[in-house]
Amino acid sequence: MAHETQVQVRFYELDPYDHVNHAIYFSYFETARIDALASVGYDLTRLKEEGFHLVVSEVQARFRRPARYGETLTIRSLLVESKRVTSRWQQTASVGGEVVATLEMTGAITDSEGRPRRAPEGFLEAIEPLMS
Repeated sequence: MAHETQVQVRFYELDPYDHVNHAIYFSYFETARIDALASVGYDLTRLKEEGFHLVVSEVQARFRRPARYGETLTIRSLLVESKRVTSRWQQTASVGGEVVATLEMTGAITDSEGRPRRAPEGFLEAIEPLMS
């Protein structure tokens, strides 16, 4: 089941055209993924304490229409694939049901030195509710 996070657009996130700057969307999407993981008991603090990091290895975004100051974005995060080391996510940002931007992200689990590692015990089972 997809997880939803609400984000309100702030004035300092705008570009000279009064649109949300494209780079800001990556922060919105990352915040939503972290919220989704926390909702199943795996916040970043827990992972770090267990000696693991989640890193982005590939990302593809599409921007459909600008978001503007004061709008509230609903970011829907769906885990579409989860393996021992990697995971794949699909995310949408919408305003009032209209899709503003989409993102596909592949991430990997590493140790504290950045070497790929298998997911911690219990992690794959815990994130199952986030899958389609």
